[in-house]
Amino acid sequence: MSSEDKQNKTVKSIPVKNVKIHQPKQPATRKFSPSDAIYVRKVQGVFQSLRRKMNLFFLLLFAGLPWMQHNGHQALLFDIVDQRFTIWGLTLWPQDLTLLAWIFIVAAFLLFFITTFLGRVWCGYLCPQTVWTFIFIWFEEKIEGTANQRKKLDSQPLDFNKFWRKALKHSAWLFFSLLTALTFAGYFTPIDKLFVDFFTFNASIAAVFTVLFFTFCTYGNAGWMREIMCLHMCPYSRFQSAMFDKDTLTVSYDATRGENRGARGRKQDHKALGLGDCIDCNLCVQVCPTGIDIRNGLQYECIDCANCIDACDGVMERMNYPKGLIRYTTEHELEGRKVHLIRPKLVGYAVVLTVMLSLLTIEIVGRVPLSLDIIRDRTELAKENLNGEIENVYTLKILNKSQTDNTYRLSVKGIDNIKWQGEQEVFVEAATVYTLPISCIVDAYDLKAYMTDITFVIEQVGNEDVRIEHESRFFNKR
Repeated sequence: MSSEDKQNKTVKSIPVKNVKIHQPKQPATRKFSPSDAIYVRKVQGVFQSLRRKMNLFFLLLFAGLPWMQHNGHQALLFDIVDQRFTIWGLTLWPQDLTLLAWIFIVAAFLLFFITTFLGRVWCGYLCPQTVWTFIFIWFEEKIEGTANQRKKLDSQPLDFNKFWRKALKHSAWLFFSLLTALTFAGYFTPIDKLFVDFFTFNASIAAVFTVLFFTFCTYGNAGWMREIMCLHMCPYSRFQSAMFDKDTLTVSYDATRGENRGARGRKQDHKALGLGDCIDCNLCVQVCPTGIDIRNGLQYECIDCANCIDACDGVMERMNYPKGLIRYTTEHELEGRKVHLIRPKLVGYAVVLTVMLSLLTIEIVGRVPLSLDIIRDRTELAKENLNGEIENVYTLKILNKSQTDNTYRLSVKGIDNIKWQGEQEVFVEAATVYTLPISCIVDAYDLKAYMTDITFVIEQVGNEDVRIEHESRFFNKR
């Protein structure tokens, strides 16, 4: 046998099979379905009554504060153009930035303290996103009907009934959003003039743009985005869990009592059927504005609005079961352990909050409603006059931070026999800056060095408590 025959005998052929490759079809773009939206079902109860009353109070407060007057001017005005914040009798300027920083720090630690103690009650009861969302849902209920009616209406083809209801609803949303935007803008510009100018088409382009921008932001956030803001855009929902502990009050489902779930008649003994108190009606899901099932445990989507508590309590009452299957409780209580109201984290936040409040109070009490800036003549630091005396020129910027017109007396000290050339008593209107050019003159023999420290003193006439000193320099001729 030849070598070629041996090679052909040892090599076996590999069978080849033609395989048809099936390319997967691209999934078709899914169209919007009414099931994608959350249709919040209306619920009555203790917590909803409390929430509505709180929302109404703070809504009226939000709408009314810009219209309040104090000493003939808007009591609450954050005038960004003139860089002046007015809070009743207190006027804050850019020089008072530290005071504003303390206010924000106190507000942050107050939120931390409340979150550690009561959970996300800010989200459920006071957050503007939640308040305006429930207001827009109220418009929906009045115009389009209940949750089931709204869902049915959205699944129907467009007809006259659907058109006028949708048009009326969105018109109501836009009108309320416009009022919201005008009110919000009224915190930053005189609100009475803003309303008149806007509706008479005399408002500036900047004012119109601002109002329209916040109108559509309100319309989009509360009308369309709703729970998307809470679930995907709000940073608070992401880091609030860092402030929670096992003694934080949260809306929770008592699984020990509720499981096993199942339907039953009112007169049936559910214990004999091996069932818990939960009848699995899903009302807690239907009333949730973020669409979660609280029975799945603590979730960052929960805003502690207590809709599910009121819905469940209503069911328990009809079934003659004890209320509180879903309730404000703590993780320790659900586990049958002792609840610690006073705990290190809560005490820590309380101590820091107390310190911050104390520093803020000291800052406000010690604040002098007067400011003085000194600008030297940079062209010539010192010059000699005809009498052989040395003269320095200064420009004084006197800021009256108060809301009343005042007269101030000025003087200078630090050098013997120093002369003041210019006004020494000036009248400054409320919340204005007065520019005063002056000269200080010293005999050359009284100057011991090229540069001498001096102090300008300004005090309010008739109120010596309003007094400040500002250091500067007096230069000699070289």
